[in-house]
Amino acid sequence: MAFTPSKDYKRREREQKKLDKRLAREAARLEKKEAELEAARIAEEEAAEKARWDALTEEEQEFEKELEAERLANESE
Repeated sequence: MAFTPSKDYKRREREQKKLDKRLAREAARLEKKEAELEAARIAEEEAAEKARWDALTEEEQEFEKELEAERLANESE
């Protein structure tokens, strides 16, 4: 005679599937929020750097470019 699962077993399986789906949605929501926060942080840093750059005089900007070029040259060696 074949064994059939009880209704209680089936109910537990359905509940577990629901729980798994809910946990997956919550994890996706948290991951999305973390990505948004990281993007906002990067945008804020870029805006601060742009504001700093705009505040420099033309001579200071030229000096910063030269320093960056020297740093890149030293790294490639």
